[in-house]
Amino acid sequence: MYSVIALQVAKSLNIRRCKQQLALPICYSDSDELFLSNGPKKYLYLFQYGVIAFFNHTPNEINAILAALEIGTSYSVDADLLETITVEIKAGAQQVTFDRVILPDFDEEALRLVLLNTSQSVALDRYLEITDGLLEETNIYTQSLETTGRLNISGKNLKKFIGRVLNIKNQISENLYIFDSPEVTWENEQLNKLNVALKQTFDLKDRYRYIYERTAIIKEDLELFKDIMDHRESSKLEWIIIALILLEVVDLFVFRIF
Repeated sequence: MYSVIALQVAKSLNIRRCKQQLALPICYSDSDELFLSNGPKKYLYLFQYGVIAFFNHTPNEINAILAALEIGTSYSVDADLLETITVEIKAGAQQVTFDRVILPDFDEEALRLVLLNTSQSVALDRYLEITDGLLEETNIYTQSLETTGRLNISGKNLKKFIGRVLNIKNQISENLYIFDSPEVTWENEQLNKLNVALKQTFDLKDRYRYIYERTAIIKEDLELFKDIMDHRESSKLEWIIIALILLEVVDLFVFRIF
């Protein structure tokens, strides 16, 4: 029995810097991911979006790696953004349940899929927290609009808020490839079945859609706020123009009299 622990350790990780800091044998690497061996039957998987997944590591070993990365955090079983699952090797069997993965042999690529899906589950939890916070903030303005008929936010802050929502939406699309199968599954039926089963167990696709739909709702609300703000600015401009015209008429009237 082997344990898998995926932990959100930072907002983002510099993969190139992590290679230099850890200096461990590389099993797979690209600009966004780093899959390393840390001794016999020990692996860790680092992701650009700030999650590290550990296979068969003790808490002390996890903390040693975090210290080597100079992250300034430590492993805790009570961490909010943490996911665990157990891997069991059993000849001739492959099965995924809510808390356990059974593999027919100790296959490196199969283990990488387990770590990948566990990590994406943690990332989804993080983005869910972020979108919940954004939705709560949006609701404050909608409630103000309902009770007072006024939008209690400045134009500059509204633009910043819209930018924050769009950045989060882009990060989710860039970092989480929930609907894409890794290349290793394209020509290996067993790995493809394992990948599909893991996504179903962690409920990745439905959770991804839920978050994406929430960000779409927030974006729609903010676009409405922007329309209201534009209308308000337009009304101000119209009153300024009217005032200038009246001032010119008065000035002309006074000039003709005197």
